[in-house]
Amino acid sequence: MRILITGGCGFIGSNMARTALAAGHSVRIIDDLSTGYAQNIEGLDVDFQHASILDEGRLNSAMVGIDSVVHLAALGSVPRSVKDPISTHEVNARGTLNVIIAARDNGVGHLSVASSSSVYGLNPALPKGEREWVRAMSPYAVSKLATEQYALAAQQSFGMSTLAFRFFNVFGPQQRAGHVYAAVIPVFLEALKNGLPLPINGDGSNSRDFTYVTTVCAVLLAAAERQVNHAEPVNLAYGTNTSLLDLVRQIGDVTGLEPKIRHLEPRPGDVKHSQAKNDTLVSLFPEILPVPLKDGLSDTYKWFQENP
Repeated sequence: MRILITGGCGFIGSNMARTALAAGHSVRIIDDLSTGYAQNIEGLDVDFQHASILDEGRLNSAMVGIDSVVHLAALGSVPRSVKDPISTHEVNARGTLNVIIAARDNGVGHLSVASSSSVYGLNPALPKGEREWVRAMSPYAVSKLATEQYALAAQQSFGMSTLAFRFFNVFGPQQRAGHVYAAVIPVFLEALKNGLPLPINGDGSNSRDFTYVTTVCAVLLAAAERQVNHAEPVNLAYGTNTSLLDLVRQIGDVTGLEPKIRHLEPRPGDVKHSQAKNDTLVSLFPEILPVPLKDGLSDTYKWFQENP
């Protein structure tokens, strides 16, 4: 199978490339390196196209001969979107529409897209099912709602086979901490490695449904190989509910260190609690067994130690 990964030099994308190559598939990547890193795919036998999904000509060329697309290219981060909502909209919403049109025009058989648990926003339900109401709290969440809905509308409008996943706090190797919009686990691990207190926005009671990246990639690959189509969004998480304070405790357990904490002001647009209801995911991919949080944290910390 010939798989195109948009954003394939990013954290999830580069892990996905490794997963697909290990399964014997050929991989093409399109990435403008605005948030990804070329070093993430060093040594991998991939066809790398250095271009943006906003460049319709280059994107169309990248689609030629492709069987399945895994669309991961995006500008992540709630704070980034609050600071610069236009760029977030352009890449995440219009960029996704560009990907869909290019896939349609080139007869691509299947398309998976990455939405986000942030679309649930102000909905307080726990766990959150896909038919729960959504109420975005940030421009990023709105752009991800557009991402998933464009993909689902393509089923009805263009007869395409698509699948829209709502990611819940994916973590693992290749996820770096050295920028202002870094995710919480790499920020914590980097601070711990450097003997610094772990920064927590708020009182630490905020909770998340953390999912190890190899689990996410296993689901994405199964979706591509079987060309799974579903008419509604699918939560891609396994129903854990871990507060930031509990996350700190578990990091201490797996590293054998005793983390100190520095509390900061809460961030605007941040969802208070996040936990997935995953009945749909399990019914579509019953063969996938998730990596436990502690195992994932242990492997991720090893990667941080080996990659200064």
